[in-house]
Amino acid sequence: MTAPSTAPSPTAQKPLAFELSREREAQLLAGARKSVRVTTGKIWALRVLIIALWLGSWEATATYLIDPFFYSKPSLIWDRLVQWFSTGTQFGSVWENLGFTVLEAVLGFVIGTVAGIVLGVLLGRSRFLAEVFSPFIKAANAVPRIVLAALFILWFGFDISSKVATVVVLVFFAVFFNAFTGAREVDGNVVNNARILGASKAKILTSIVLPSATTWILSSLHTAFGFALIGAIVGEYAGAKKGMGMLIANAQGTFDAAGIYAGMIIVTIVALLAEMLITTAENKLLKWRPSEAKTQAQGI
Repeated sequence: MTAPSTAPSPTAQKPLAFELSREREAQLLAGARKSVRVTTGKIWALRVLIIALWLGSWEATATYLIDPFFYSKPSLIWDRLVQWFSTGTQFGSVWENLGFTVLEAVLGFVIGTVAGIVLGVLLGRSRFLAEVFSPFIKAANAVPRIVLAALFILWFGFDISSKVATVVVLVFFAVFFNAFTGAREVDGNVVNNARILGASKAKILTSIVLPSATTWILSSLHTAFGFALIGAIVGEYAGAKKGMGMLIANAQGTFDAAGIYAGMIIVTIVALLAEMLITTAENKLLKWRPSEAKTQAQGI
């Protein structure tokens, strides 16, 4: 009489191997995420250390070696920020001035982005139109923006319209060239196959060209919003009734170095917050991209 076999059957080994594979994958992902967290913590610690050393050396240098009247120092800049946000400026609340600048930047950003995407994709898909308009676009892009800001003030006055026009010009070219390149980089074989299958030009544009150019367009938005704030500040600096650019120009006219730095810091913080929002939107729109943790776990 033979003893019954204790070895697991092949059908029992398959679920066991599958469970081991899932556990191994989970361990690799957990290890990759932990590594990312540790690296991120080190990066932020180093950033804080660099900022602390920079501000400390600036404070000491401005106290003992250079004249703070011209170069200011972190403590004076902090005092100016506290003053602006607690008691306001001589031109009203700092929030009101900041609101004007952000409104100008956002309006110009939206208009310039839409125009840049539409014309960039249109010319990117039509070589004939691209050849026709190429010299005009290059010439317009070569015009100094500060000259345009002054010209817009003559045309539209000191109101918001002149600032928005300046922002639109800066944003348009930043988005246009990326949209143009993205539309040109679409795989021709995919487009030809879609045409063979009977897809219309509109269907090809919305289903193939625009999704393919999305990465190019979204990457340009990071730079474009920075240009939007620059355009608003330049327009206000040239002439305005409200805005952060006007506060910076007034601080320069009164030899208030701390006020200049304070205005720059406020605008920089707004730019960083906008960058975070754009990055979040980009990550949601491009969910098809593999995450860093999965990529590291798979050894790619």
